[in-house]
Amino acid sequence: MFKKIILIIAFPSFLFAQQKDTVAVRYSKYITAEGMSKNLHVLASDEYEGRETGKKGQKMAAEYISNQFEDAGILPYKDKTYYQQYPLNVVKPMPSEISINGRQYEANKDFYTYPGQSEQKVMVSSVLFLGYGIEDTNYNDYKNVDVKDKVVMVLSGEPLGKDSVSWVTGSKTLSPWSGYYRAKLEKAREKNVRAILVVVDDVAKDVKANKHRLETESMKLEMDKTEMPIVYISTEMATAILKKQTRTFGFKIIKDKISETGKPINKTAKTKLIIDIKNKVDKIYSENVLGYIEGSDLKNELIVVTAHYDHLGKDGDKIYNGADDDGSGTVAVMQLAQTFEMAKRQGHGARRSMLFMTVSGEEKGLLGSSYYVQHPEFPLANTVCDLNIDMIGRQDEKHKDNPNYIYIIGDDKLSSQLHNISENANKTYEHLELDYTYNDENDRNRFYYRSDHYNFAKNGIPVIFYFNGVHEDYHRPTDKVEKINFDKMEKITRLVFFTAWELANRNERIKVDSDKK
Repeated sequence: MFKKIILIIAFPSFLFAQQKDTVAVRYSKYITAEGMSKNLHVLASDEYEGRETGKKGQKMAAEYISNQFEDAGILPYKDKTYYQQYPLNVVKPMPSEISINGRQYEANKDFYTYPGQSEQKVMVSSVLFLGYGIEDTNYNDYKNVDVKDKVVMVLSGEPLGKDSVSWVTGSKTLSPWSGYYRAKLEKAREKNVRAILVVVDDVAKDVKANKHRLETESMKLEMDKTEMPIVYISTEMATAILKKQTRTFGFKIIKDKISETGKPINKTAKTKLIIDIKNKVDKIYSENVLGYIEGSDLKNELIVVTAHYDHLGKDGDKIYNGADDDGSGTVAVMQLAQTFEMAKRQGHGARRSMLFMTVSGEEKGLLGSSYYVQHPEFPLANTVCDLNIDMIGRQDEKHKDNPNYIYIIGDDKLSSQLHNISENANKTYEHLELDYTYNDENDRNRFYYRSDHYNFAKNGIPVIFYFNGVHEDYHRPTDKVEKINFDKMEKITRLVFFTAWELANRNERIKVDSDKK
């Protein structure tokens, strides 16, 4: 008898979990391929000149998006403007200067630095050689080593033993320490390193391969503190730094020793090193575009939906239209905003407040979203999650025969409840293939760290990143609207809608119950 009562109580609960929300279904129909096509044909047109941050096309796109918000009846959050304006430094390329024990070395021949680093002069009498600059379970150069405020020199790549087996992974598969070049730099910053020298095998080859980036101005947020200088140096410069040590401390000998034993080696080399980073800076402004819909009884909590509307601009006659990257995400956010606003006007408004934010500066280093989390218009402590849409209109090679998919990244990093809500929304409504390939913490592409959601995740806010993967037109002038699959976009955007609807209307705010970020 007791067991039967439990079953009677539990059974309706199970049914309810699978039951469609008829109100949500009704409003999801307003998210259409036609509506997104109309907006994307505008934003990804040649007239918008590739929407490069700070340039004419980006300003035009900001105006277009804000006008669409206004036409839908969506209000600006405050100050009677949809724009969150933020300052940028445009840093012109200038050659840095480096000397070792009085000898001057030549930029872009003996070493190279990318534009955009903080102007500064570093003068030291010693350099700490720190192997490969890796901190991992199987191999750790940082173990028991004090690196704070020191100039550190590291090797590129990772240590390989016999038959090219990595000492980090224990296999021939390389770790993210090789595949993601920022990994070592981020670790060094985390450890408060003063400056980092990365030894590369062929400076001339690197300079040729990165010519455009080395010669192109960069953008940075205005910052109060000086950043860690990053210098890529030749093996000859590395040898010059180490030459005052004993013979057993030769550059090649050390590298071979680490490869043979898999054991880190660190030494301090007494060397007079001067690094002089020079800059020429112009100041400009860019804009995030914010559409705000106030909630009802839980209005003090906020759901954020983001996409970046900037792209690469133009190079001569070549226009980088950025239809998929990220015109697709931008028009999805616009339709989601219009749909939630329509629901509110018809008496079905969300309980929590909603912020639909298209950001600029993503292609320059996640700048717009970084500025927002540093200057939030709504308290971060009250921000429930960020749903970030970045490239949803194309197919990658893995799914070339099946457009009915989307990569889900980050959904379980901070909240298991967010993962469950996302899964349930898909099973109940859209039935897409949710591919978690890039959610793996060992993903060499490091996509989790490469779009605007990451700035929210760094602040402990749960996120989902919706992404269709890289295709042959990624960051090319051929990323045009004619190649977009709008039916695919419609299904993915509706999945985001159902997920956001549940997050905005459920009784309890999702909990932060894990820390995989």
